Amino acid sequence: MSEDEHCTLPGGVSLCYRTSGDPDGPPLLLVAGLGLDLTSWPQPLLDGLTGRGFRLVRFDNRDAGRSTRVAARPPGLLRQLFARPPAGAYRLEDMAGDAAGLLEHLGIPRAHVVGMSMGGMIAQTLAASHPSRVATLTSIFSTTGARRVGRPARSTLLRMARRPARTRDEWVIRHLSMLDHIGSRVFPYDAPVERAWAARAWERGDGPARAAGVARQIGAIQASGDRTAALRSITAPALVVHGDVDRMVHPSGGRATAAAIPGARHVEIPGMSHHLSPGVIDRLVNLIAETATAPRPA
Repeated sequence: MSEDEHCTLPGGVSLCYRTSGDPDGPPLLLVAGLGLDLTSWPQPLLDGLTGRGFRLVRFDNRDAGRSTRVAARPPGLLRQLFARPPAGAYRLEDMAGDAAGLLEHLGIPRAHVVGMSMGGMIAQTLAASHPSRVATLTSIFSTTGARRVGRPARSTLLRMARRPARTRDEWVIRHLSMLDHIGSRVFPYDAPVERAWAARAWERGDGPARAAGVARQIGAIQASGDRTAALRSITAPALVVHGDVDRMVHPSGGRATAAAIPGARHVEIPGMSHHLSPGVIDRLVNLIAETATAPRPA
């Protein structure tokens, strides 16, 4: 497994990335969610996919981890709550362009693409705007951007509206508290693993500076609006996975995504929440691998 590497794209954004698995295997790009970095993908999922022969590429989105922090004022809380991104906010199309640029840098003409939450939105946008780059698409607990679907629960929004954590210990406590809220009783999270991940992620994300990046990423989602029409243009074979107890992105978001993408397979997992918990990893690996290796219609 490689350590952090960096590439600077033509537009000036620098992306931090890692690769793992068989260098000659089918490439599979993993796109992380809101405020998450490339370490947010659970090691058992990475091991499961490399065990299936894939060459994995994962990266920090702009404004996360060790990738570029955009030099723009983040939207304030009221703008976020009322979905009023500032003028000039970057969009999901820009983040999808980053992903396409990374594939170009690595000499990968076409990859299987897997995204979770906001990463699912980026993956969908990549499949719609750069169709030649996407062999298959897997969108995990994501949505279309339409206002009436995929809405967070009110209780989740109230938690997200709290002032940002100021210290590593506070951030770790907040992370575990959010998992208690959005997690699943059927598929519980591993507290020691999550505690250790949160401490490392705080350092990788420049500590208190991470909050501004999260706000700008929220602005990108909101600036992109309803992407349903774009999803209808996707030609890549697509899998849409969602849990039925998701408080962060209501299951209606997954249903709407699957309905918009022609021929998409929709799998709603009973008891799954908005988290890649240990109990769902094996099934996710199987679903992703099945999608990537399924025979294509003649």
